[in-house]
Amino acid sequence: MPHGDFEKLTPLMIEALWQRLRTGMAAKPAARSLGLGMSTVRSYLIRCGGIRPAPRARGAGKLSLAEREEISRGLAAKESLRAIARRLGRAPSTISREVAANGGRRHYRALRADERAWARASRAKRCKLAGNERLAQLVAAKLLKRWSPQQIAGWLKSVFPDDEGMQVSHESIYRPLFVQARGALRKELTQYLRTGRVLRRPKGARLPDGRGARPGTVRICERPVEAEDRAVPGHWEGDLVFGKGMSPVVTLVERSTRFVMLVALPEGHHRADAVADALSAAVSTLPTQLAKSLTWDLGHEMAQHARFSAATGMQVYFCDPKSPWQRGSNENTNGLLRYYLPRSLDFRTLTQADFDAIAAELNERSRQTLGFRSPSQVLAEVLR
Repeated sequence: MPHGDFEKLTPLMIEALWQRLRTGMAAKPAARSLGLGMSTVRSYLIRCGGIRPAPRARGAGKLSLAEREEISRGLAAKESLRAIARRLGRAPSTISREVAANGGRRHYRALRADERAWARASRAKRCKLAGNERLAQLVAAKLLKRWSPQQIAGWLKSVFPDDEGMQVSHESIYRPLFVQARGALRKELTQYLRTGRVLRRPKGARLPDGRGARPGTVRICERPVEAEDRAVPGHWEGDLVFGKGMSPVVTLVERSTRFVMLVALPEGHHRADAVADALSAAVSTLPTQLAKSLTWDLGHEMAQHARFSAATGMQVYFCDPKSPWQRGSNENTNGLLRYYLPRSLDFRTLTQADFDAIAAELNERSRQTLGFRSPSQVLAEVLR
């Protein structure tokens, strides 16, 4: 991977980034709060696998910059390597290797030698799995069977209770998966983890990151009773159905008559204002008595629900989290739509006229729940 953007991160920036991630802040708002581009932060996190590298420190037995400067002064004064070693309290062989590796007597420079040593020390160290092929093969085989790292670690301990060489912690399995520089397990094995993630996430609750925010939402429990018992028409349920390449279409179902409307989203669903405008245009074709409320799932595409309500006069109610059954008519209709709109179809190849034709065919089908009348028949009766 090219080093690129993340090399501009200073130690202070990196420390501030990890502090924010530890509190549960997602990467995007963390990058924004530090004035950094998301590509820079993401490149850095991918490089380290989402695992904070251990703080670097000079080994206890390694030469320091001060000692290297002393070596440089000794060489300039024509001292022997043994004399320099004796003054520093080091073995002559240590000084000899240091000088030979950094240009010899004539070209030795303390600062350059210290920088090279620091760079060499930053190379990734081999992990336990990289040094034990049999253990790595066992772990990989269990990952392919979709065992979690915790299960694998516990199983190894029970099978090899007296052989620490064949035991490994779950964290030592996660690390080589996410940090490929450690070299032991193929990154493709991450797809067999339960989450399928390629980055390690810190433990603990994650803070809201602002995506899909819907200020001023009204929950479904506040929806009027007339919408609940389906006695009065004009209360709709809405959702998105996706095709190939995440191409969406809006599905609207009237709760009383099961009448269906499909709304094309040629600009996609990522811009909530475009979704609100497309919905408003579709609803504006309805008679006033058929435009009372809309119930929607907790999706970011309805972040501009207030814009839609202002344009149409329809109140938007939001389902409880993970409760699609609260839009039962819409969910059932979405299942029927898959006959016409399979997941393999790119909805961007269809026009609003195509969607209207599909909706018309659905609205002409007799429905058992309507006494085998069609939604179009029931709607006509309501309007009369």
